[in-house]
Amino acid sequence: MKKEIKQSKGLLACLLFSLLSGFSSVSEAVIDGVTGTTFNLTAKQGYISTPDGGSILVWGYAINDGLMQYPGPTLLVSQGDAITINLTNDLASPVSILLPGQQDVAASGGSAGLLTQESTGPADTVTYSFVASNAGTYMYHSGTKPELQVEMGLAGALIVRPAAANQAYGHADSAYDHEYLFFLSEIDPEIHFLVETGRENLVDNATYRPVYWFLNGRNFPDILTEAPNALLPHQPYNSTPRVHPGETALMRFVTSSRDLHPFHTHGNHFRQIARDGRLLESAPGMGADLSYEDYTLRVVPGATFDALWSWTGEKLGWDIYGTGPEYAHSCIDGDADNFDDITYEYCPDHNKPMPVTLPALQELSFGGFYSGSPFLADAGSLPPGEGGLNINGGLFYMWHSHAELELVNNDIAPGGLMTMMIVEPPGVPIP
Repeated sequence: MKKEIKQSKGLLACLLFSLLSGFSSVSEAVIDGVTGTTFNLTAKQGYISTPDGGSILVWGYAINDGLMQYPGPTLLVSQGDAITINLTNDLASPVSILLPGQQDVAASGGSAGLLTQESTGPADTVTYSFVASNAGTYMYHSGTKPELQVEMGLAGALIVRPAAANQAYGHADSAYDHEYLFFLSEIDPEIHFLVETGRENLVDNATYRPVYWFLNGRNFPDILTEAPNALLPHQPYNSTPRVHPGETALMRFVTSSRDLHPFHTHGNHFRQIARDGRLLESAPGMGADLSYEDYTLRVVPGATFDALWSWTGEKLGWDIYGTGPEYAHSCIDGDADNFDDITYEYCPDHNKPMPVTLPALQELSFGGFYSGSPFLADAGSLPPGEGGLNINGGLFYMWHSHAELELVNNDIAPGGLMTMMIVEPPGVPIP
């Protein structure tokens, strides 16, 4: 139940400032993509940017004759629909599309390839047709020299949604309030340089050494900027997951990498409910009875995963909204579930002070994501030039790879596979 909290002075000031600022410092956090039943894709090349100043040639799919995207456009379809993908090619090499997890894919036109029909040029169109029979999270990628072309960027996500709104698999066990895509990839720039300079024949997969790791086609901190971003024309997707206390986020993981990535969620465990587009259930209709909780997801190459994550602050042992007269608020629990019906505060912790003595300002180190206060929906004093990225007084949790090497951009830290989950105060809009 989401209502407006009885605000303290600090909370009122924080939310008023948020309204006046239009929430401009927090990027929108939804799954961007293209919807429909027919998709016209073109394989092209372009250059992507990395936060360390790098520019790398990649290949990717474009919608119609638009800009190439890294990763490819996220295709959002409805379960049961007949889907058509028309592929043409502006690259010098033949390209194709494979659709793992989709049944009875028919390919027509184009030219015969090793695994499926290919497009050899702009006038050589391949049509792929299938029925999106099963809801879930999937990947699509090139089936032509995939060891090279997937590395070059010819891969994207396919999401099949069931008729039931806000359910990933048409069952209550997969219900969510917000959904987010995490498309994991990596780049060995040496391979891309060889392709760029016409020496594709010199690519040696035995010496593969990635130095960039991507979330939705961007590295940290670029992953937090708005989507789309004019400075990143070929990288239109970001990833900044956000929830209110008590809400559930659906995490859709897709990986086109060769290496596995241990993705870690701070703030709470997640519950994995599906893998490779299938609910973890013992029998049809049983729901996610084989689901399990964990704190680090082993995102293995070529697989997809779905997990649920929520944050309540339950049993933290202190009042997340602060104590004292300046934070005066009540805890209203009308249904005896131990949570406030307005703020989702854990009522047994109401008015419990933080069990530490907060240090003086001169004894603190300030980061850009700190509001000046440890309490949700509150802002405090900050030195000039510090803070400013947390105008709503949210709680920021770093989500990242647990492989330390993957937290850099070509050995420059911080970077790589990292983003921030933001627990926003009640009343703050989340698209």
